[in-house]
Amino acid sequence: MVKFPAAGRVKTRLARDIGRVAAAWWFRHSVRRLLRRLDDPRWQIWLSVAPDTALGSAVWPAHVPRISQGPGGLGERMRAAFEALPKGRACLIGGDIPGVEKRHIAEAFAALGAREAVFGPATDGGFWLTGFRRSRPLPPRLFEGVRWSSAEALADSIATLNGQSHALVAALSDVDTAADLSSVPRR
Repeated sequence: MVKFPAAGRVKTRLARDIGRVAAAWWFRHSVRRLLRRLDDPRWQIWLSVAPDTALGSAVWPAHVPRISQGPGGLGERMRAAFEALPKGRACLIGGDIPGVEKRHIAEAFAALGAREAVFGPATDGGFWLTGFRRSRPLPPRLFEGVRWSSAEALADSIATLNGQSHALVAALSDVDTAADLSSVPRR
């Protein structure tokens, strides 16, 4: 899931620390590195893009298929992404997870062999990945009432699973502030 890297519209918490232009630049290049690093024949990468006007943007590699995030809050847009993707197992991640590697994605897909849902916890209490096997309908209240950008985001999201089984995979960090940048691996 990515936002068009427009200054002042993406990574707004990071922008408070390093400036709007620098935050947009960081995000744009972070996503490009992430796409190169995660390219693998075991899965198809799609970009779930916001806003809709950025679907055709040349910012993103032309060979990567795109879907709209559509309207609504984060939970509504995540649910819409799962519903728009081709049938079968699917995982969503953000573009601001510099430590994610192919092995993490493979672990999440493997977990979906035995469970209906998977989450990759983030070190701040949220999550960097969520996925569903999609062998049955998504929970009707999926991601409703989640306290996003809080230490409760993961627990709140798990609570919306309506009893569907889930697994947790490796905990990773996302980048929300300048302090988070200090732990970004150099590539």
